[in-house]
Amino acid sequence: MPRAIWTGIVTFGLVSIPVKLYAATESKDVAFHQLHNKCKTRIKEQRWCPQCERTVEWDEIEKGFEYSKGEYVVITPEDLQDLPVPSKKTISVESFVKLDQIDPVYFDKSYYLEPEESATKPFALFMNILKTKGYVGIGTVALRTKERYCSLRTMGGTLMVNTLLFPDEIRVDPYKELPHTKPSTQEMKMAGALVDMMATHFEPSDFKDNYREAIQAIVQAKLAGKETHVSSAHAKGGKVLDLMEALQASVENAKGSKKKPAAAASISKVKTKVAAHAEKPTRRKSTKAS
Repeated sequence: MPRAIWTGIVTFGLVSIPVKLYAATESKDVAFHQLHNKCKTRIKEQRWCPQCERTVEWDEIEKGFEYSKGEYVVITPEDLQDLPVPSKKTISVESFVKLDQIDPVYFDKSYYLEPEESATKPFALFMNILKTKGYVGIGTVALRTKERYCSLRTMGGTLMVNTLLFPDEIRVDPYKELPHTKPSTQEMKMAGALVDMMATHFEPSDFKDNYREAIQAIVQAKLAGKETHVSSAHAKGGKVLDLMEALQASVENAKGSKKKPAAAASISKVKTKVAAHAEKPTRRKSTKAS
């Protein structure tokens, strides 16, 4: 079982539900380390104090808020612990809205809740009422050093919590109108036919991280002592088509069978190229810094 990152209660009305909150996602990004190109040793980053001219250990670090250039107010762990914020230990559901009223741009991070052993019945009640009514709960939660608005919704048998961004954190104008340039009736009809042909159900399993798999293929080839020469896959150029010509060609291409998402297309080609161009051993052992 993963470790809970927050423990508290969910309240709606006079009902209180003790819960634990867990991260719902994890990053699968490819991680690179910085190496010294001379000896291939990993670079070590240090915390340096220019005033004392020495490295600083973690137990010497404290938080400071810069209120003026070069001037700081020190904030201690006790200051943060004693903040008068009710949402530190409570997600208080203040209202219920329809999910489609929340534009996806406001969604920040995803978490999920699990009830304490003594709270399974009110927890199940809350989830069932959300699903039956088709609503999303809106409340506030304080995680680490920030208070966020959040939504509570069901996803199958899981109660999800999505933290929401504040309006002043959104850079786009949600009230901006569509471009004034109006497409013709024929263009709209052709584009609509294309969209209808390409419409499908969203299947997350259809998508793959081509970049991560390509990097892993290169790493495996290098570990096997092979040199890699993988050419970049660029989109093929061609003449610029008239909008109607492009729509017509797209409709013709879409007829007959629906193509799989582009994310699942070319990783095998990358692996093939890696193997085909394997030539010279290049793996070098890292030497320790003296």
